[in-house]
Order: sequence, then structure tokens, then C-alpha cells
Amino acid sequence: MNSDRASSPAPAAAEPTQQPKLLERMRIHLRTRHYSIRTEQAYIDWARRFILFHGKRHPQDMGAIEVEAFLSHLAVDRQVSASTQNQAKAALLYLYKQVLGADLPWLDEVVQAKRPQRLPVVLTPSEVRELLLHVEGTAGLVAQLLYGTGMRLLEALRLRVKDVEFARREVLVREGKGNKDRVTVLPENLMAPLQAQLHKARALHQKDLDAGQGRVYLPHALAVKYPEADRSWAWQYVFPSPVRAMDPRPDARTGQPMERRHHVYPESVQRGVREAARRAGIDKPVSPHVLRHSFATHLLQAGYDIRTVQELLGHADVSTTMIYTHVLNKGGRGVLSPLDAL
Repeated sequence: MNSDRASSPAPAAAEPTQQPKLLERMRIHLRTRHYSIRTEQAYIDWARRFILFHGKRHPQDMGAIEVEAFLSHLAVDRQVSASTQNQAKAALLYLYKQVLGADLPWLDEVVQAKRPQRLPVVLTPSEVRELLLHVEGTAGLVAQLLYGTGMRLLEALRLRVKDVEFARREVLVREGKGNKDRVTVLPENLMAPLQAQLHKARALHQKDLDAGQGRVYLPHALAVKYPEADRSWAWQYVFPSPVRAMDPRPDARTGQPMERRHHVYPESVQRGVREAARRAGIDKPVSPHVLRHSFATHLLQAGYDIRTVQELLGHADVSTTMIYTHVLNKGGRGVLSPLDAL
């Protein structure tokens, strides 16, 4: 045996895989289950606030007392709305049950704030007309689409080219609230404006393609199954953002960050609608969602049955749609005030 032969080095011990930090684990868990980017950001933010509120203690070392203290702080000290408090609770419920795998029945018993039953703000047809006359640019077309179809703001902004059926005068709403698809009406008055919008969007997409870009986000890893679909015209947004940006979600094929063209940001439409309401002299709290309320109410006033309106709005339960029937009762539920009888 040759003693001069160098002995083979012992194989290096495999370095232990470093476990991602808690909030990163939560992010990965949410993306694995196809939660929207807005839900992901909100849940991560609430988990971070909860940890900071308790002096950066790990959630595994905390329990019902700490959760209740945080939710009470939101309601009493911060005076947040019931929906905000409930979103915070949902985020913590997800953190404990799904990410940490903790079976904590006490979390289900934590008092959840009840949302007050308020009647929706509804514009009259003349107010809608005045509002739409004062909304400018892309925000104006989006506002018309909301009133003409009953879509939610994000449903309209996430609309893809392939989901506008001009021949059938239909709009396919993909993955609406509750992750459900539905069909709603495409108004005749919007046919030409929408086609003009698509013409501008196509020119912008061609410019992106010429620059070696042109990709958009595809849901549920469709980019892996159809590698070039995210550059096809059919998958582009009807209302694309004027600028491209790095998507916080990595490319499903490479796992690397990718520059994509997103849709128009909802905040720009919200600002446009609020400013238009001010210029139109409408003395009501007006937001894009008020146009959806007005769509439902005006259909009921026109004699359409409530089941049809329910389907167009995408409500799971008709009781949700019933709230719009309040306007069908003239005055205070159709009652003649005794003062008017004098």
C-alpha cells in the first residue's frame, strides 16, 4: 500500500438548512395556498404589529391573553372599525393555526367585533350622471364600468382582455369575492369606449414586447404550464398601469423577481371618483363602491327580480342583496308621517 498517497478528505458535513423566519414562513404558506397579494400583505402586517406590540416576543410564547390585549388595543386605543379588527383576528388565527400548527380553541372564542348594520350609500340616477361627467381619463371609464356592470373596483381593474365578450355583451368576472367566477352585463354604451381602451392597451403591450418585456402575472402557476401565456395579448389587463414594476411575487418558473406590467392602482380611481364628487357638488360620501350600490338599487327600481340582481353582484346569499330593497320603500318605509296629515 502506497503510504505517499494522500488520504481522501472526509466528506464535509452537510450544513443544516436554515429555517426561514416566522413572517417569511407565513408569506410562503399564504402563497402556496394562492391567497391574493393584498391579503398576503395585510396578514403579514398584522402579524408583525402583534409581535411588536408585545415587545418582539415570539407568538409561540404567547396565548389568549396577548391576543385579546392586542385586539382590545385596536378597538379601544386605536378605535379601528369592526372590519379592521376582524381582519387582524383572521390574520392571527391564520398565523397560529396554519403556520405554527397550534391547536388553540381559545382563539375561536376571542370576542369578534360585530359590524354595524348600515344602509348603503346610493346615488340617484341624476347624481350618477353628474358624477360620471366629472370623472376624467381612465378613472372615468372604470367608474362607468362599475356602474354599468356592478363589479367591485378590484374586479374591474383585474379584468383581462379575454374576459370581455363584445359579441355576447358579457363580462366574465374571474375569481371574484369568495374566489368565484360569474357573468355580468356589458352595457351597450361602453362598447366603443372599451374598444378604444383596448386599442391603447394593445399599443402599450406591443411597445413592451419590442423592449423584450410584455409579461403579466398569471394565477395558479399557469406561467409554468403555458410558458408564453403571460406575454400573450389575451392575458393582458384591460386597464394596464402606465409603468412597469418589479412584482413582489417571484416568477413561477425561475423563482426570481420579475418585471411585469400591473393593472392601474385602485387608489388612482378612488381619488378620481372622490374629486369628481366634490366638483359635481354631491353631498354624500362617494367612493367607487357606491357605484356598485347604485347599480343594484337602480336595477331593483326598474323592476328586475332580486335573484337576477344577486347573480349579477355575485352574492352568495340573497339576504346580502336584500339590503338594497330599502330604497323601494318611499320615505320611512312607506309610512305617511302624521305631520304631513295636518
